[in-house]
Amino acid sequence: MNNTKVVAISGVSGAGKTTIVKQLANEFSCPFLLFDDHTDKNTYPQNMKDWLKCGANVSLIKTPKFVRTLKRLISTSSSRFIFIEEPFGKKRDSMSSLIDYVVLLDQPLELCLTRIIKRHTEHSVALVSISSYLDKYEDHLREIYISTANQVRNNADLIVEGVVSINSTSNLIGNWLKSNTD
Repeated sequence: MNNTKVVAISGVSGAGKTTIVKQLANEFSCPFLLFDDHTDKNTYPQNMKDWLKCGANVSLIKTPKFVRTLKRLISTSSSRFIFIEEPFGKKRDSMSSLIDYVVLLDQPLELCLTRIIKRHTEHSVALVSISSYLDKYEDHLREIYISTANQVRNNADLIVEGVVSINSTSNLIGNWLKSNTD
C-alpha cells in the first residue's frame, strides 16, 4: 500500500510557493510538481473579473494535466511525500481528494506584489507588461488573491504568516510534517 502523503503549498502569486516546494522536495528527497507547469490557455476562466464577481469558485480553474500527473505520481511513488504547488489548497474539486496536507504561505500582499514585479523585470519583460499587470492588480487581481487566500485559510493544516526567510519557512514546515507524520 502506498503511504506517500501529498503536501500542497498554497498562497497567492509571489508568496514563495515554488521556492518552498523545491526546497522541501530537496530536503526530503521527494518528487514535486509545480502548478504553472500544468496550465494552458484553458486553465482560467476567460474573464477573471466576472469570475470574481460570481463568487470566485476555484473549481472553475481547470488543470486536467496536473491532476493526471499527480495521480500517476501517487500510484508509482515510494517517497514519503510529494510536494505540490497548488495555490488553492483543497478548494478545487479536482484536487481535494488527492491532497493530504495544505500549507498556506500567508505573506503580506505588498511583499508578493514586489516579488512579482521583480520577477517581471528579471525576465526583461517590458514596462508595458508590468504596467498592464499593475492595472489588473488594482482593478481585480488584488481582490482575487484575497478571496482565494481566505478560501484556503479556512481548511489549511498549517499557516505560515508574516515575512520569514526561505530557510526558516522550510524548516518550520519540515518540522511540522515530521511531527505530524511520524
